[in-house]
Amino acid sequence: MTNRDGRADWSGGGLEEMARKATMLGRLSLGTRIVTDPLNEPGLVAFDFDGTMTVKDTFKAFLAWRAGPVRYAFGCVRLLPAAIVYVFDRNPGKLKAAAVREFLKGASQETLAEEGRRFAEKRSGTLLRPDAVETWRRWRAKGAKTIIVTASPDFVVGPFARGLGADNLIATELAFDASGRAIGVLAGQNCRGPEKARRLKATYGEDTVLTAAYGDTSGDTEMLAMAVEKGYRVFKAMIASLTSWRMASKP
Repeated sequence: MTNRDGRADWSGGGLEEMARKATMLGRLSLGTRIVTDPLNEPGLVAFDFDGTMTVKDTFKAFLAWRAGPVRYAFGCVRLLPAAIVYVFDRNPGKLKAAAVREFLKGASQETLAEEGRRFAEKRSGTLLRPDAVETWRRWRAKGAKTIIVTASPDFVVGPFARGLGADNLIATELAFDASGRAIGVLAGQNCRGPEKARRLKATYGEDTVLTAAYGDTSGDTEMLAMAVEKGYRVFKAMIASLTSWRMASKP
C-alpha cells in the first residue's frame, strides 16, 4: 500500500507472531519437509504470494469475505459475461478489473486499507503455508532482501507483507479519483507474467538477477527466469484452521 505521497508504507507491526506459529505448526504438526536454502550468499529473493505463500487466491478470498455470501454470489453471477470473455481472450487483468468494478467501485482508499488489515488479521491462520513462511524466514535470517511480487492488489497483500517484514511489495494497484475512491479500474497493468519481470527491473535495474524466486503458475515464468534458484511449486503445506491467531500489532 502507498501513502498519499506515493511512497510505500512499511511502518507498523503485522503478522510476525502468526509467521512464528505457522513455522512451528509446519514443524511439529504437519510433518512438512522444509525447503532448505541452496545458496550461501544473501541477495534479492522474490516470492509470488497467491498459491505460493498461501493456499488460495487472497483477492478472491478478500472479496468473498468483504461482500458476504449472498452479495458475493450475486456479484459472481453478474461477472459471468466477463468470465465467458476470459475463456476466449485468457486475459486475467480484464477479468480482475471487472471484479473491481463489481465489488469495489466507490470504496474509499482508507476503507480498503482498513478492511485489508482486518482481513489479514482474521484470515492469516487459514491462508499462510508454514513451509513457505519457514523459507522466507531463513532467507531473512541470512540477510537477503525478501520481496513479494503478486497480481493481487496492494491493499490486500500489504498487511501480510508488513507482518512478514518484507523489504518491498510489488503488486497490482487500483485507480482512485481525486477524492480517494476506487473508480473501478486498475492503475497500470495486472502484475502477472511479463509485468512481474518488468516491475522488478524497473525497481532494481535492468540487469537484476534474483538469488532465488518462488512461484506456482505460468504467471511467474518470467520472474523465475530472472533467478539463479528457481522454486516452482515447492511449498506444499496446508493449514486446516488457525483462527485464533491475531496480528501482533496494528499497522
